[in-house]
This record gives sequence, C-alpha cells and structure tokens, in this order.
Amino acid sequence: MSQPQSTSTPAHGGSRHPRFAYSGRRERDPVPGAPAVEVVDLTATYPGEDRVALHGLNLRVPTGSRYALVGPNGAGKSTLLKVLAGLLQPRHGTVRIYGLPVGACHHRVAYLPQRGELDWHFPMTVERLVLTGRYVHVGWFARPGAHDRAITLQVLRRLGLEEVRERQLDQISGGQQQRVLLARALAQEADLLLLDEPLNAVDAETREIVAQVLDELARQGRTVLVATHDIGRLEGSFDDALYLSEGRETVPPPGAFPGATNGSSIR
Repeated sequence: MSQPQSTSTPAHGGSRHPRFAYSGRRERDPVPGAPAVEVVDLTATYPGEDRVALHGLNLRVPTGSRYALVGPNGAGKSTLLKVLAGLLQPRHGTVRIYGLPVGACHHRVAYLPQRGELDWHFPMTVERLVLTGRYVHVGWFARPGAHDRAITLQVLRRLGLEEVRERQLDQISGGQQQRVLLARALAQEADLLLLDEPLNAVDAETREIVAQVLDELARQGRTVLVATHDIGRLEGSFDDALYLSEGRETVPPPGAFPGATNGSSIR
C-alpha cells in the first residue's frame, strides 16, 4: 500500500495547511515568540464531579525548557497534564500551546500517561505500540511506511528495547513498560512532551536511560513537562518547577529546588 498523501485546504492569504488524515485537524504553525505552554487562571473539574481539581493555576513554560510539576498523589499534576493534552476541558481560564488553543497543533504534543492507566494485557507487541506514535503523521487507517518503521526501530534501540520488541506487552517488566511508553512518545517526534511520573517505581537501568533521554531532548530544543513527586532529584535535572498541593500552587518545601519565579504571587 502506498503512503497516504496529506490533504490540504487553502488558508487566509493563499497559504496551505495540511490536514491530518486521522482526525481532520489542520496543522497550524506556532505563534512566533510564544512559550511552549501558557496557562492563566486555570480551574478544572472532572465530568460528573463537584470537586474542583485545579484552582486558579498560572504557568508559563518557555520553549526548550525542562519543567517539573511537583507534588504528592492527588496534588493535581496528572489533571494539569490532561488539560494540556486536550483530554480534559477547563472550567475556567486560558490554556495556550505554542500560542494556540489546545488541539490546534496536536501533532506537536506527545502525552505519556502513568503506566497504571493502561491495560498491559491488551494483545499487542512492544514494537506495535511504539509504532502507534507515528499515527499522528500517517493516519489511523493507513499502513506505516519504511520511514515510520525506521524511526520506531531507532527509538527502541535508544531505550534498550530492541531485544523485546516482538514480545507481548504483558511479557516485559514494569521498567520496560515505562520505557515503551516513552518510546511511543519519542516516535511521534513531538516538540512538547507531557510525561506523567516517568520515573515512578522503575529500576535503576530504566531511571538512568530515561534521565539520559530527557537530557538529550533538552539539547535538541524540545520542551519537556514532567509530573513527579521525587523532590530530591529536581536540581540539575530541571530548569524550573511548579509545586502543587490539592490542586493549588504552593511554595516549595524548605531546602527544595526553588525553580524560577514563574510569575506567581506566592513566590
């Protein structure tokens, strides 16, 4: 089967923007000079719940930075990432990705959920799951080509997963499963990566590999937003941090990595 050709439609001024085969969305270029993420007075709740999950958050993440969302379980880290990924609609406030509304540059954003949110008994090989990271470029009903498979293999090798690429998802270790999720995000070749607890309960080998990959992404000018509760490993690994507690911004604990000011009224 030949590679699908992206369709395109005329835009204002005669330029043309490709339309994604799998979703019908039009690709839009980032606003020049805009940060990777900008959140203003964000409030969010989950459907069917009265409890407010996020209260009036403000956040600005410069392009090319490594940014940590820090807090215990239930602090709101995962909720914020889901809002940025377009999986949860804000109740109030403004959210911009590269200066655009969430979803306007969907292909530029890769979201890595927590490992426990996936069904690892689903009948799929490691390589096939990582290959799905290419669907944003290929289309859901098209067959990935040689270029897509080459990128997938390259990512598998980088994360030490080449030897297990033909195994089923439930036949690999927890650390390897975490690396598979990161591999899928890397295969997308996104500019902004939203990573939910990528280092939670993993082995030393996985922790080292993931840390190296995050450093490489920073050198490549990618933007990485990482949810974590590991306060002791922030300094030297991140450029800035936002501390959360019960859905609200809070001050860093004494002696913790302070991060930059981020325009907050409490720092």
